[in-house]
Amino acid sequence: MIQSVAFDPTAPAPLDGLRVVDISRLVAGNMVSLQLADQGAEVIKVEDPKVGDPLRAWRVQGLSLHWKVYGRNKKSLALNLRPQAGRDVLIDLLATADVLIENFRPGTLEQMGLAPDVLHARNPKLIIVRISGFGQDGPYRDRPGFGSLVEGMSGFAAKNGYADRPPVLPPLAMADMIAGLYGAYAIMVARRQVEHGGKGQVIDLSLLEPIISVLGADPAAYRLTGEKPPRTGSRSLTTSPRNVYETADGRFIAISASIQQMAERLFRAIGRADMIDDPRFRTNTDRIRNIDACDGAVGDFIRARTLAENMAIFEAAEVTASPIYEVDQLLDDPHVAARGVLVEAPDAEAGSVVMHNVIPRLSDTPGRLRRPAPGLGEHTREILDQLGCDPARIAALRAEGVIGEVG
Repeated sequence: MIQSVAFDPTAPAPLDGLRVVDISRLVAGNMVSLQLADQGAEVIKVEDPKVGDPLRAWRVQGLSLHWKVYGRNKKSLALNLRPQAGRDVLIDLLATADVLIENFRPGTLEQMGLAPDVLHARNPKLIIVRISGFGQDGPYRDRPGFGSLVEGMSGFAAKNGYADRPPVLPPLAMADMIAGLYGAYAIMVARRQVEHGGKGQVIDLSLLEPIISVLGADPAAYRLTGEKPPRTGSRSLTTSPRNVYETADGRFIAISASIQQMAERLFRAIGRADMIDDPRFRTNTDRIRNIDACDGAVGDFIRARTLAENMAIFEAAEVTASPIYEVDQLLDDPHVAARGVLVEAPDAEAGSVVMHNVIPRLSDTPGRLRRPAPGLGEHTREILDQLGCDPARIAALRAEGVIGEVG
C-alpha cells in the first residue's frame, strides 16, 4: 500500500534560505527547480497571469497532474513580463534572489532588458541558468528547442527500437528531465563558488548536450570502427545475455548478466551449465558474437515457465532478473511501498495525488514535501509585500493586468 503523507511547510531542509526565481516554462526548468524546492529552497514560479505555466494544461480527466507533481514545494507569482512594469517587479525580485532559471529562446532576455550583465549589476551573486534546445551560441542557437528534437538529433532515437522498424522517440520528456538534473547540479557547483567569495555566473544548459552525455561511447566506437550502432530492441551491444523474455503466462522478465560471474550463474539456473565452457558462450565477446543462440537458450527456459516460477528460480540462484511492471504492478509492489518510493499526498481537487517521493535520500537533512503545487498566482500578494510594494503600486499593477492573484 502506498503510504499517505502530509505536507509540512515548517519542515527544515538543507537548502533553506536559498531563493530561486523560475521564469521558465514546461519541463526542463520545472525539473531544475523541483530538485531545489524538494530540498528546501524557496522557489518562486513566475507565471503568466492568464494561463500560467503550460504544464498546467497537461491534464488527465481535467486535473493538472503533471503540475501537481512537478509544481510541488513551489510558490506562484502571477506576473506579466511583457510590460515594463512587470519586468520592473522581476528586477526587484531578482535583487533578493540567489538563482534565476529561464528557458526563453537565446537573446530574449537581452531584448527584454534583462541581460545577465544588467542583472549582475544589481545582484553580483545571482546565478543565471539559461535553458535552451541547442545552447546560447552555435549555428542552431535560434532554433526552437523542444526535447523531442534533441532526442532525435542526439542519436538516442536512432539506436532505440528494433532494427526492422523506424527509430523510436521516448514516450516521456527524457531530454528535458536529464537536463533538469544537470541544471540542479550546476547550480550547486556555482553556488559553491559564490559561498567561497566568488561572483554569480551564467549556466548555459542546452537540452542536446546532457542527453548525448548519457548515451555511452557511441561516438568513440564509431570513430574507431566506422560502424554505426544498430537498433537492438532490448538487447545490449556490450553485454550478453541482456534482454526481455516472455513467460508462459504472457508476462515479461528483464535479465542483465553484465559480468561473467552472473552469466555463469544464469546458465546454471536454467540447467545449461554446459554453456559456461562452450566456445560460443565462454566469454562476453563470444556471447555477443552468438547472441541469437545465447538468447534462444535463455528464452526457451523462461518461456516454459510462469513469471512466478521463473522468479523463484532466479531469486534462489541470485540471478539479476526482474519482472517487467505495468504501472498498476509498480503501485502494488511491496518494496516500493516499504521504501516510500511513491507517496500519496493530499490534494484539494482530487482528494489525494500519488507522486514520487523526494530523492535522493539524505540521512541527516532529508528533503520534505512542504507544500502542494500552488494555484496560479497564489503567492503573488505575499511576494509583493516582501518586496515592499505599497498598496497603491499593487493596485495599479492589478488594474493594468500585470499581476494576478488567486481569489
